[in-house]
Amino acid sequence: MSQRTESNGKANPEVNEKPVRRHFDAAYKMRILEEADRCTEPGQLGELLRREGLYSSHLTNWRRLREIGSLQSLSAKKRGRKAKRDDATTQELERLRRENQRLAERLRQAETIIEVQKKISEIVGLTTPTSPNESSEEKT
Repeated sequence: MSQRTESNGKANPEVNEKPVRRHFDAAYKMRILEEADRCTEPGQLGELLRREGLYSSHLTNWRRLREIGSLQSLSAKKRGRKAKRDDATTQELERLRRENQRLAERLRQAETIIEVQKKISEIVGLTTPTSPNESSEEKT
């Protein structure tokens, strides 16, 4: 039984929490387009759309896709993010990013060590000349 009918055969009035998206295969789209192209009398196209449960925008989009690329463009396209390309440039870029991150961490660690050494030398009372000019100025 479908979700819309109960065991006694009556229609279930409750609405599903999440509606299900309809999917149309390429053969169905082509059949409907051919039927729509054969409609010549007033009201025939509307009757076709009502019978199939479609909107006129479906026909408009399917006709446009048919003009662009025939049956292949009418087939369903995979939704969502595109898969990552695994080519040489992408791999090289990822390797360089990891190396850059590793070197940035080493630089941060080295700067922290230098700061600690400076503080220890100040506490002990040792002074280290930072440049040759400073050491010559102290002598005079």
